[in-house]
Amino acid sequence: MSLTLPALPYAYDALSPYMSAETLEFHHDKHHMAYVTNGNNLLKDSPLAGKSLEEICVAAFAEKNAGLINNVGQHYNHLHFWNWMKKDGGGKSLPGKLAKAIDSDLGGYDKFRADFIQAGVTQFGSGWAWLTVKDGKLAVSKTANGENPLMYGATPILGCDVWEHSYYIDYRNMRPKYLEAFVDSLINWDYVLELYEKTL
Repeated sequence: MSLTLPALPYAYDALSPYMSAETLEFHHDKHHMAYVTNGNNLLKDSPLAGKSLEEICVAAFAEKNAGLINNVGQHYNHLHFWNWMKKDGGGKSLPGKLAKAIDSDLGGYDKFRADFIQAGVTQFGSGWAWLTVKDGKLAVSKTANGENPLMYGATPILGCDVWEHSYYIDYRNMRPKYLEAFVDSLINWDYVLELYEKTL
């Protein structure tokens, strides 16, 4: 398959003041584009080229192929990342089915919020904080660099990029503030629900 950079699902300034147009221009147009370019170069003439994005992520991890993990993995992560955010998102107004699962599997919204932010804060260096479905249950986790939960047998339904390029322009070194803004003001819960329902 050929990787392609999608357009953002909103204007560059739509997520302001929580994520600036400047951040999105650099993050989407430069960083994500680099993963697409590098990923396509690495997949060229590869036996994995005909596989789905999810299959490539899993196979790359199994083969310890760092180039594919960090470029195709990051492409997969970012395809969803843009959709995990929206203007006037975040907060406690979750779709009922999702709220019920968070209550039963994670001890309620407030505990989920604290655990998700903590996962992002404690991911040393670059990586991601995740809400996943594994063995039919929701779980909070984190991964390094371009890795994602697919590589560990789980399905991601929400992820927050904690690479510095995702927040440094707006928050400098205050990663906790960025994660709080993401959860409280940016999450597109409808998209999270859409992915959750596919796992049922």
